Amino acid sequence: MSGKLLYDLKSVSKTFVKGKEKITIFDKLDMSIAEGDFLAIMGPSGSGKTTLLNMLGGVDQPTGGEVFFNNSRVDTLSEGQLARWRANNIGFIFQFYNLMPMLNAARNVELPLLLTKLSSSQRKKSVETALKLVGLSDRATHMTSEMSGGQQQRVAIARAIVSDPKLLLCDEPTGDLDRKTADEILSMLQLLNRKFGKTIVMVTHDAAAAAYAKRTLHLDKGVFVEKDLAA
Repeated sequence: MSGKLLYDLKSVSKTFVKGKEKITIFDKLDMSIAEGDFLAIMGPSGSGKTTLLNMLGGVDQPTGGEVFFNNSRVDTLSEGQLARWRANNIGFIFQFYNLMPMLNAARNVELPLLLTKLSSSQRKKSVETALKLVGLSDRATHMTSEMSGGQQQRVAIARAIVSDPKLLLCDEPTGDLDRKTADEILSMLQLLNRKFGKTIVMVTHDAAAAAYAKRTLHLDKGVFVEKDLAA
């Protein structure tokens, strides 16, 4: 892995308490992500993939260890500080899009910008740019019910990139799509990575999806093992 270090997890632990039982997801996990990386994370259900993604997005805090983003520690931030940090640095893309059905495409894309100090005209320009990038300029006023699954995921990608975040976190972004549409979405993510330098971490069960990434890590019982998908 080359490039400037963007994310660095040092001896990170994560445990949950369920009744009288203590469940350990990670125990002293180390992980580094460089700027411009496109990392696919694979592993069986229950291996902690989504928990890890949530920690990278500041939604879930580690039980122990240290988490650094751009050389600044983020695991010690307050909830308010984390919310502002997420708004400035992280874009989320989900399997089931998580769009607001009562809003049209443009309004859905605008949502993250409502947390910023941008004016209405600045927000409108940013939304137009993001929708153009994903090829949906002509769907700006369409409601989600008027769009296909692939188009809805494109809107979700536009929403994720509209604030120009440093890191895109994708949780099974093609899990609800057919192969052809999935490949179109993955090609778009690859373009965002290669042409626009977006750092991407994608959780997936699909080896064909992982093949679009620059590297793949397999998570099993809280431990990462790098594998060659061609092997």
